[in-house]
Amino acid sequence: MRKSLYMKILVPMDGSKYSEKALLHACDISKKYQSNLILLYVVEKSLPINLLDRKEYLEILRKFGNNVLMKGKKITTDKGIDSKIIIKEGNIVNEIIKLAKNEKCNLIIVGNKGLGTAARFLLGSVSNKLANNSPCSILIIK
Repeated sequence: MRKSLYMKILVPMDGSKYSEKALLHACDISKKYQSNLILLYVVEKSLPINLLDRKEYLEILRKFGNNVLMKGKKITTDKGIDSKIIIKEGNIVNEIIKLAKNEKCNLIIVGNKGLGTAARFLLGSVSNKLANNSPCSILIIK
């Protein structure tokens, strides 16, 4: 049996409609290639925090991330696809790249937008940074 081109697919999620669209594409590809899906949420720790206590803010982000991943897991389960969920903390792009290397992913599927325009202006586009630094192929969903 020939090994699939895409044995492991990483799907970074942020709760946006774009990341959900990326997940649906990942499900289709996963079915075709019998790939393993890894759903990832990264709690961004480098944002300046003025409104809330940092610990409280990070806890809110962790809960939000867990909800995003559970929703993603339900989508994959409903489509008959097994997926693994992972939550990380740190710089979003660095954590995605690190996990892709550690898990030996063959493909990263990501939405082209996610954060609001103000945050994207400060952080730079995650999909753009991944396109330039990814250790494997990347599919950017519009």
